[in-house]
Amino acid sequence: MRILLSTIGSRGDVQPLVALGLQLKTLGQDVHMCVPPDFREWIEGLGVTVTPIGPELRSTAKASPMTVLPTQEQVRQMMEGTVAAQFETITAAAQGCNIIVGATALQIAAPSIAEKMGVPYFFAAYCPAVLPSPHHAPPVLPALGDKPVTMTDYSELWEKDAERWNAQWKDILNSHRTKLGLDPVSEVHSHILTKQPWLASDPKLGPWPDPANESVFQTGAWILPDTRPLSPELEAFLDAGVPPIYFGFGSIRAPEEFSRVTIETARRLGRRAILLRGWADLSLVDNEPDCIAIGEVNHQVLFKRVAAIVHHGGAGTTHAAVRGGASQVVIPQHYDQHYWAGRVQQLGIGIAHTSTTPTVDSLTSALEGALQPDVIARAQTITDEIRIDGTLIAAQRLLNTVV
Repeated sequence: MRILLSTIGSRGDVQPLVALGLQLKTLGQDVHMCVPPDFREWIEGLGVTVTPIGPELRSTAKASPMTVLPTQEQVRQMMEGTVAAQFETITAAAQGCNIIVGATALQIAAPSIAEKMGVPYFFAAYCPAVLPSPHHAPPVLPALGDKPVTMTDYSELWEKDAERWNAQWKDILNSHRTKLGLDPVSEVHSHILTKQPWLASDPKLGPWPDPANESVFQTGAWILPDTRPLSPELEAFLDAGVPPIYFGFGSIRAPEEFSRVTIETARRLGRRAILLRGWADLSLVDNEPDCIAIGEVNHQVLFKRVAAIVHHGGAGTTHAAVRGGASQVVIPQHYDQHYWAGRVQQLGIGIAHTSTTPTVDSLTSALEGALQPDVIARAQTITDEIRIDGTLIAAQRLLNTVV
């Protein structure tokens, strides 16, 4: 059986699908992936073929904030171009496939392509907040004016979210469906998510809030095993003193002066620091021996050896931090990151930073809270409750559903 796994996004969007793809290959399936070109070399090195889609994304993490906003017409043209590229590229990638699996809600074209081909389509979210529920808010999109809110019932926000999806994408999507001879859709968001979306998050860390609602199937997180050793330089740094604090924003843009703030914070606390360069290409502020900047690294190994983890709150990093057993400070920027920051705080395994732009004072205060003995103890205890069989559950469900 040939299976297409498709997503558009950064490392956090792609890596879980890679984990599922390798699990499917272990079960004897033929896997093909459609992902941004940034990840082609890495994935093909793992033995999975790739069709690249869209432009490279890495440069967006280093870009300065836009001083001139695009006009409405320019935005419309960009959206139309994105959807057209999806229909063309994913259609080509899906040839000969028996199943299509899409992740991230920007898979505008994939469900329609599967429908036209007459093959099953499955949508997977990595965070409960991506899927509508009265128990949590939709993902936060600051570019559209969203702000984190707390309510007892979020139904109205989800209704407005569905209206926004229709206003943005409905006409564009239906124009392509008409060309394919398919009926128009009335609700874009529910069309993308499907009638039974999958939730690829850990039941302890990111539980579906309404288990009686069987329309959502929770598989557990899709975790890619990583056996890479740490570099000799990093090993020497870790061995040279007490566990340091890790600071990293992965493949998203870091807050202004993040490098300086993190280093000054660590020194104020009398701690050493590890700074992940990431896609933002962060660098140290001086050459003192109490800090080190690193590139791509095995989080599964490193996070077991640090005192605390300061990060942006991506689903993958949050799961890796919990599995590592270190307390966390989450500085959410957008989308599902506010949900993960809230969960870390609720579980008592770290601190949700209250602002997207940390200062030395605010980050020092947050880390002082995260480094309290009771928080550290809870972080070390919960690691044993995180499941690691999510990809196997998803792969077996996928194959059993189709067979």
